[in-house]
Amino acid sequence: MPVLPTVRVLPGTDLADLGADVLALPVGGTGTREALAAYGLDADQVLEQTGAGTAAGKVVAVPVPEVAGLPERVLLVGTGDGGTTDLRRAGAALARATRGRQRLATTAVASALPEAAAALAEGLVLAGYRPPRTGVEKGPEPVVAELVLLGLRGRAVEFALERAAVAAEATWRVRDLANTPSSTKSPQWVADQALAAAREIGGLEVEVLDERRLEAEGFGGLVAVGGGSPTPPRLVRVTWTPGTRRPRHVVLVGKGITYDTGGLSIKPREAMVPMKTDMAGAAVALATVLGAARRQVRHRVTALLPLAENAVSGSAYRPGDVVRIWGGTTVEVANTDAEGRMVLADAMAWADATLAPDVLVDVATLTGAASLGLGRRHGALYTADENLAAGLEAAAADTGERVWRMPLVEDYRPVLDSEIADLRHVPADRKVGGGSITAALFLREFAGRRRWVHLDIAGPARADKDEHEVTKGASGYGARLLLRWLEEMR
Repeated sequence: MPVLPTVRVLPGTDLADLGADVLALPVGGTGTREALAAYGLDADQVLEQTGAGTAAGKVVAVPVPEVAGLPERVLLVGTGDGGTTDLRRAGAALARATRGRQRLATTAVASALPEAAAALAEGLVLAGYRPPRTGVEKGPEPVVAELVLLGLRGRAVEFALERAAVAAEATWRVRDLANTPSSTKSPQWVADQALAAAREIGGLEVEVLDERRLEAEGFGGLVAVGGGSPTPPRLVRVTWTPGTRRPRHVVLVGKGITYDTGGLSIKPREAMVPMKTDMAGAAVALATVLGAARRQVRHRVTALLPLAENAVSGSAYRPGDVVRIWGGTTVEVANTDAEGRMVLADAMAWADATLAPDVLVDVATLTGAASLGLGRRHGALYTADENLAAGLEAAAADTGERVWRMPLVEDYRPVLDSEIADLRHVPADRKVGGGSITAALFLREFAGRRRWVHLDIAGPARADKDEHEVTKGASGYGARLLLRWLEEMR
């Protein structure tokens, strides 16, 4: 992992001898007038001349004279309504307005609420991400080296900042894993990253099933999907067990397709370009369990990473094949580009039978239908459990990683019936539509009687451009959401 910016708080607002390179002041905020006066500037005149405004994330530079002991650069930043969403956006804008590894001090958090400080810091750290440069010896560095929040004090603020730092680190981890080119990122490479990260954090149990064990133990979905690639599939289990008495067990299953050509149902070239990120679900599951260990979450958390490359070759699985999933359910294959649900089915069935989860969650870049319906900023949330839905929706509101609850339409279930197997993995009747819904209904068949959640993140897992705290490429969506949910779950 690259080094994240450090964040610290100082109770005072004295600007002298801070050692900061840049000072960010909120437009109309407490202390802004006095800070500008220290440079010999009139605040009203500065606002008029620069056109600075309160819109969240609007940043303008203020030309200031050189004053001994004061930062050399001054920025005015809009903080909107001062809520967590607008402060997160303000922090992101400051990251992008700052160049080089600089120290940034700010009085932009006017609220005494710890969540306000955490949101601004989180936005800055997330927007300061730079993707790994594969093949280059020295990796990228964040655009800000240190953020100093002035005028804040107290253990509650420090706790909120610590939680934000772990959440941001989890997001960076997802981005790094998903942005790594597939020429590097084989299933075994991802397994190695999981092993190394677990060793670094400590207190985690890791198990890796190779292709021989997968075949011998009946993981037919993983074996079929990974059979066309020279880099064989893997199943990785990473478990955090707290010291609490009788903890609940939450199992997170993440789709881990390290590259997706579509298989014999091959994708167009344009659709293949972002497919190195098709293992974002697995990256989210891994980052979440690692974050749970860092935060000492009270629940037992297991991440299952079914990893495979969906390639084209003479050994690739075919439309018309019948595949036996772990546990014995047979599936008629109609489209080899619907491979994600095949590997998830294996891992979910195995989790249901052997891990005894209290809650089973799968997360996947699963269907284009989800992004068509909800766009690029909402994950599609499926569950029949009202309490799970409410908890995840609350976590989404807190973190800004938005979800939209979708229906499990029972009328659609018959389209998954097969004449030659227990199930089809895509509908027999395409006129039904609802591709994200029918995919969820397929996965439900492998959740047993467990409390179950399906998160289709095909839309928000990838970004075409930088926007607020989201960075171009793999967005890291899902890790902060699930971590917050785990921390708040009772």
